[in-house]
Amino acid sequence: MSRPRRLSGLSEARAGLSQTLPPAGAGSVRIKIRKSLGGARDGRYPSQVSVISLDNPRDSAERAVAGMLKVPPLADELGRIFATHGHALHLVGGSVRDALLGRLTEDTGTGGAPDLDFATDARPERVLEMTRGWAEATWDAGIAFGTVGLARRGARLEVTTYRAENYDRDSRNPTVSYGDSLEGDLLRRDFTVNAMAVSVPDHQFVDLFGGMADLSRAVLRTPGPPEVSLDDDPLRILRAIRFEAQLGLTPTPELVAAMTARADRLKIVSAERIRDELRKLIVSADPVTGLRRLVDVGAAAVALPELPALRMEIDEHHQHKDVYAHTMTVLRQAIDLEEDGPDEVLRWAALLHDIGKPRTRRHAPAGGVSFHHHEVVGRDMTRKRLAALRFPKDVADAITLLVFLHLRFHGYGTGEWTDSAVRRYVHDAGPQLRRLHKLVRSDCTTRNRRKAAMLARHYDSLEERIAALAAQEEISAIRPELSGDDIMEVLGLRPSRLVGEARQHMLDFRFDMGLVGRDAAVAELIRWARERGVPVPGEPTTGAGPAATADTADNAP
Repeated sequence: MSRPRRLSGLSEARAGLSQTLPPAGAGSVRIKIRKSLGGARDGRYPSQVSVISLDNPRDSAERAVAGMLKVPPLADELGRIFATHGHALHLVGGSVRDALLGRLTEDTGTGGAPDLDFATDARPERVLEMTRGWAEATWDAGIAFGTVGLARRGARLEVTTYRAENYDRDSRNPTVSYGDSLEGDLLRRDFTVNAMAVSVPDHQFVDLFGGMADLSRAVLRTPGPPEVSLDDDPLRILRAIRFEAQLGLTPTPELVAAMTARADRLKIVSAERIRDELRKLIVSADPVTGLRRLVDVGAAAVALPELPALRMEIDEHHQHKDVYAHTMTVLRQAIDLEEDGPDEVLRWAALLHDIGKPRTRRHAPAGGVSFHHHEVVGRDMTRKRLAALRFPKDVADAITLLVFLHLRFHGYGTGEWTDSAVRRYVHDAGPQLRRLHKLVRSDCTTRNRRKAAMLARHYDSLEERIAALAAQEEISAIRPELSGDDIMEVLGLRPSRLVGEARQHMLDFRFDMGLVGRDAAVAELIRWARERGVPVPGEPTTGAGPAATADTADNAP
């Protein structure tokens, strides 16, 4: 299996980064200890650290680092404000990591301006005071955790007071206390690659825990003991998995062991925080690697239990496809069909499309296995899981619909599709039709090349039929030729359930017959009404049937 393209790009960036480092096993991973720095003199940093003056590099290795760590002018601008008021400000975390990987300038949804994270010794109220008039907007949703949000020239900046935080055993929320040093702040961060800092505006690069070396060697490690780090915030289990999928960083064996031992602690983390990590994971460069890790360390059993449930035991008498392995293949194939970056809805649909199979598996006496109606069960399971994770309704609805429809193509068999079937297929998929095309094609994982080619031809034929019908009529927005108002006028009805039933019949008629014109549509409506015993205005009444009686009751004043 080839390496995902986005991870290949990161490998190239790390290759350049590794040239600034001593070879593995050459002793300390530090670049250079700058004894002249004030922090080193007053004991704020450990004796073995990497501290580089980016503006005055002393050798080729330091010049290489300085060349990669280009500090955005906006960060320096904010740093000068803090310095004027006697406070320190450091660019930290993902901002420094991404700068070293050449990713800081990537468009993050703010018109190309990168989001930036900072750490400071100033308290949140002081940050708001100092930036009043400079920030174009501020938000304090995270102020209880020491974070102030600022907006400036299209960039989103988050400034967090030095802090230390942890969870107690039964709490969903971290307990925050402010710290008094950069060292203490960096020590409490999740991983060494996120525990690097650059002071602004004077550009002192600080790497206390070998984060740059870990980044160049694609290693994920915690600044302190992994058990302590994961106990502080169990969500870091999911963050480790996401960084492996997103950046290609492999957790150390010690970290994997701690993740496995503490996976159950994810139960104290809120659904919203888990959701946010899973959504980032699914759109990462290599989500399959991350999802496999999620299952292997036991975190999926808490965060997404439907996924490990796909690992069904297969006995020798009732053979069937490995649903878990099949799902991962479908996801990879869906990603290969993406046209304009990661498609979150398509990826989730590929991941969840078969989650109804474990509940619907039946063993036939002759040795066969069936999963009848697994798309219906899967739809309901998908809706329930996404609701539990607090997914946005529009996203959840789109994913759920695709899970429900992923078998529809196979239900029509390999014969010629009727116009009615094509219209229904397009109508039911609605705006998800293009994604449904990709999901159905991705769902073919057979090793039988002839069968795979046959299925591809049949789906090609379906898409051709859709295009042909679309050229003749507005197939993507099919509706009855008679509206609800038309139905009430023709049959003399008031708004009621019966009007809805009549409209559904006229929609089915539209699927079957296509566009027939208003007169033919009215004739069909009257035929249906007579068959149902619904009185038709202008015609003699021979006695009200059950439907008419029900309608009269619905319309009673």
